[in-house]
Amino acid sequence: MPTKVDALIYAFAGTVRGWRGSMVRGRSLEQPAQMLKLYDIESSPYCRLVREVLTEMDLDVLILPCPQGGTRFRMEALQVGGRQQFPLLVDGNTGATLYESADIVDYLVRTYRKRQPRLRSVAHQLTLASSYLASALMSRPGGIAGAKARSARVPEQPLELYSFEASPFSKPVRARLCELELPYILRNTGKGGWKDLGPPNFRDKLFKGAMGTTRNRKWLAEHTGRVQVPYLIDANTGVAMYESQQILQYLDKTYALG
Repeated sequence: MPTKVDALIYAFAGTVRGWRGSMVRGRSLEQPAQMLKLYDIESSPYCRLVREVLTEMDLDVLILPCPQGGTRFRMEALQVGGRQQFPLLVDGNTGATLYESADIVDYLVRTYRKRQPRLRSVAHQLTLASSYLASALMSRPGGIAGAKARSARVPEQPLELYSFEASPFSKPVRARLCELELPYILRNTGKGGWKDLGPPNFRDKLFKGAMGTTRNRKWLAEHTGRVQVPYLIDANTGVAMYESQQILQYLDKTYALG
């Protein structure tokens, strides 16, 4: 399916979720000294809830993909936490190892915002229901995008992806990284204000605002001259690129087997 069609579907999924995971709000007071690790399945509605909050708190994370049938990180997750259940968050800064999306979200708020998490209520169940619906929109004739493992080469170093959870153009790239079990550092690049809304060309011409409104958006502006997601960096090959379709082709050519 063409990426542009995918993007329209994923944009609708973002609407279903009220565009959670697009804006930085309630950001963390500090970046952890050691990067957080998230054993993740891109298509999981529970993992989506965690990734949304990571975007909103402006926290980077090392994603260790664990799709169905995967062999690269599933056993590692079992050894670390005792179960093959996802999401699984590991925080080397505190020694915490957590399952359950609600528990992980509470932990992140308490640890990195220094706030008491909100009491869980019916609203949490509604949030989960909309996350299920958004994840269901990833269904394709061959299955759910980002759900099942495909054979791939193992990179020596994790890739880096500048993205934010609700980005409809980033979603296909994250799904492919999950299917290929390619570990990557997720550089959360949430929007910093209303002037960041809209497609890059339209936004930059209309608002003419500062591009570096959040930490990783500033990095993109300074190092590439523009702010757009997804942006992939592969230290294994020296490649860095924008445009989701080109990134998908690159990942398949460089890492996919068969």
